[in-house]
Amino acid sequence: MPSVNRQITLATRPVGMPQGADFRLIETPIPRPGAGEALIRVLYLSLDPYLRARMNGALSSARPVQVGEVMAGEAVGEVIESNDPRMGRGDIVEGILGWQEYAVAHAKALRKIDPQAFPVTTSLYVLGMPGLAAYFGLLDICHPAPGETVLISGAAGAVGSLVGQIARIKRCRAVGIAGSPEKVHYLTAELGFDGAVNYNQTPDLYAALKEICSNGIDVYFDTVGGPITDTAMRLINNHARISVCGQSSQYNAAQPDVGPRWLSQLIVRQARVEGFLVSQFSSRFEEGLRQLATWLREKKLHYREEIVEGLPRAPEAFLDMLRGRHTGKLMVKIGA
Repeated sequence: MPSVNRQITLATRPVGMPQGADFRLIETPIPRPGAGEALIRVLYLSLDPYLRARMNGALSSARPVQVGEVMAGEAVGEVIESNDPRMGRGDIVEGILGWQEYAVAHAKALRKIDPQAFPVTTSLYVLGMPGLAAYFGLLDICHPAPGETVLISGAAGAVGSLVGQIARIKRCRAVGIAGSPEKVHYLTAELGFDGAVNYNQTPDLYAALKEICSNGIDVYFDTVGGPITDTAMRLINNHARISVCGQSSQYNAAQPDVGPRWLSQLIVRQARVEGFLVSQFSSRFEEGLRQLATWLREKKLHYREEIVEGLPRAPEAFLDMLRGRHTGKLMVKIGA
């Protein structure tokens, strides 16, 4: 085992779109686990849009990353050393391990993964936080009924792509909003969405959505916010349910965005908007993971992973993700 641990820290707080200079690659000694802790060699690192919000100084859904700290992030890795009977050398685990090659974590904060059941990368995607966000954010917040139209923003991303497929499993009509012709094709041809709109090449998004959602929108699963959501809200039906999972269009805003005010639409349509955090469903994670695993085995859920090699490429890959240059789940392979 090497003696040096490479880490990527937050060098400065970004203003607007982050730059490569906002990150710093450093080397530190490999940490030693204390009582109840384990030392993990990181294998795959998850890159997720919400991490951009954690780079800001203001409190968001999680504690901000401090300047000089290792960038936060979920990862899957192999236990190298353990001081807790729940974990043994060679176990594969998932947890908040950060952007680094080796990490120490409390065993109680780690989830043991069976590498024989599914590829270990699925613990960061379909059988991880994105899958649970899609499962609970759609089913518990929105209660979709057969025949209803479910619209998803950021539909080609890790969460949105699963939401649409779960909607189809529940016999709903799934419509996605994405940012390129390739993503639209992925949603409709590979994932079985009933329709999709490329907002970057659609002069009149309202007209396009009105045509494809001819019976209106019963459920809107929002991961983007901003003008896209302003448009979608004009088409909601009576008693529509809106699940707010993320607001990726706002994460790089230097100033608060002011857009159309649509709260009156909720009154007219007697609709409900609810934001959520995946953690609020923690007592039911086992239920969600069991159902997602069943759908995965039955090939009712399909997924695409984009994996870049090497910890030093994590900042570049993260910035590309914020620019919408990926489809499905983006990860960094760190260890063999």
